[in-house]
Amino acid sequence: MTLHLSEDDVGRLLTPADAVATIEACFERMARGAVENRPRYRLGLEHGAMAVMAAADLELGYAGAKVYVGFATGARFEVLLFRANEPELVAVIDADKLGQLRTGAASGVAAKHLARSEAATLGVIGCGWQAETQVECIRAALPAIERTVAYCRTRETLEQFCERFACEPGESNEDAAACDVVVTVTGSRDPVLRGEWLRPGALVCAVGANDGRRRELDNVVLERAAFVCCDSVEDARVESADLIEPIGAGLLDWLEVHELQQVVAGELSGRQSDDDIVVFKSNGLAAWDVAAAARVAELSGATAP
Repeated sequence: MTLHLSEDDVGRLLTPADAVATIEACFERMARGAVENRPRYRLGLEHGAMAVMAAADLELGYAGAKVYVGFATGARFEVLLFRANEPELVAVIDADKLGQLRTGAASGVAAKHLARSEAATLGVIGCGWQAETQVECIRAALPAIERTVAYCRTRETLEQFCERFACEPGESNEDAAACDVVVTVTGSRDPVLRGEWLRPGALVCAVGANDGRRRELDNVVLERAAFVCCDSVEDARVESADLIEPIGAGLLDWLEVHELQQVVAGELSGRQSDDDIVVFKSNGLAAWDVAAAARVAELSGATAP
């Protein structure tokens, strides 16, 4: 019988630490060529949009698709999880919390592999839904983080976020930028992080802009970066204005944009020194959704393939 797992089920079953381990293993399988991932595509709806993204992870034994619709009044996310070796729909999983966790977990993996060796501070620009698991998962991946600075424009939202997640409220974006790991997770159409604010050795995880029209990073961030990677170059060519526009301006070349899976697998070292500024541009992959959905289904008691 096909499982239906709710948002509450996902939040109860999948911890930030488990999510980081799950997505790190997904990157390893991607590097081995065991995963086929399809970029997101969007369809216009009356007053909204529908997005579809799919992947097959043969080594894990699952294939699936995430489908979601978004309107001004809200959004609904679902993952359909199939076995990869027989026509069985294993689970239908409500996937807002799932998406939040796997996105945070990807930044956690980036932090584990690309942060400077003595990283102890985390800065977060943006205090919305996605920012929550950025903090939780990066802390899970880097237990040495001892101070977190958050900033967003709405003071009440900032204070509530800092109270819930034990952060220090910054007075500006620049305060959050002056950390060892800096996350941008906003809905802004214009850059919220300037390269001049970054300290030597910073890792930047740019998470919030993924439709090809919005940017969170200014050009100086990319100019100062010694190493730039993303989750998928194929996706980034369509969705990452943070990379598309600097490359169009001749500040960077696609040949200089690597994939995080190469670092996780040990094919590239990424950071060469503790003073390097490193950028990870995250758009979100269907492969992560399939991996996280499979983990949640198995934790719920579903039989492994």
